[in-house]
Amino acid sequence: LAGTGPEEPRCTVERADASLTYSLFLQRFAFSRPVILGGVTDNSAFRALCTREKLLAAFGPFPVRLSTANTYSYRKVDVPFQEYVEHLLKPQDPARLGSDTLYFFGDNNFTEWGPLFQHYVPPPFRIPGTSPAYSWGCAGSGSGVPFHWHGPGFSEVIFGRKRWFLYPPDQTPHFHPNETTLAWLQHTYPTLPPAQRPLECTLRPGEVLYFPDRWWHATLNLDTSVFISTFLG
Repeated sequence: LAGTGPEEPRCTVERADASLTYSLFLQRFAFSRPVILGGVTDNSAFRALCTREKLLAAFGPFPVRLSTANTYSYRKVDVPFQEYVEHLLKPQDPARLGSDTLYFFGDNNFTEWGPLFQHYVPPPFRIPGTSPAYSWGCAGSGSGVPFHWHGPGFSEVIFGRKRWFLYPPDQTPHFHPNETTLAWLQHTYPTLPPAQRPLECTLRPGEVLYFPDRWWHATLNLDTSVFISTFLG
């Protein structure tokens, strides 16, 4: 379902296409700055399996683990996937705190969801000394994860649009850990001087964002979205 969330006026994250070589990826981006990759994977087969109808038919009764959408709390709630899709997958309430907002991303049972992940084509690049792990999710328009950081990874949009905000490790963003990304965008973002604004861009289906180790990032789903990340641990 299309949402009403605003896109950024311009994308400030560098873009690269399928001509980017592995050696150039390591030299220019892997350890220094994010990049949006276009045309590096073809996940049309995976996308066909991620429609609402296909997912409910394959995984409806399976339990999924939801997390609160705030930075420093890790409350988990288990519900059947069908219940999440039919009752909780809705637009974000701007007035609701992150600790009261449930978000489905990352806590996947790889025994149950493995058959789906087998059809995913990951980005062709890796960081030496790391191994990939998938995290898949779906969420309503206006939802997202507020600022946090962890190791490097890739994130691909399967359905919908996802807006990203990123700061380098040495530039801690100003945010309240229990405020949703939508509330931050409405209240804090407009007050930021241009020099203090994050790198940002909106990803569309088939585009992949790479973020380096320890980069701060927050996400905002502009539509009801399906997405998958490849974390490099």
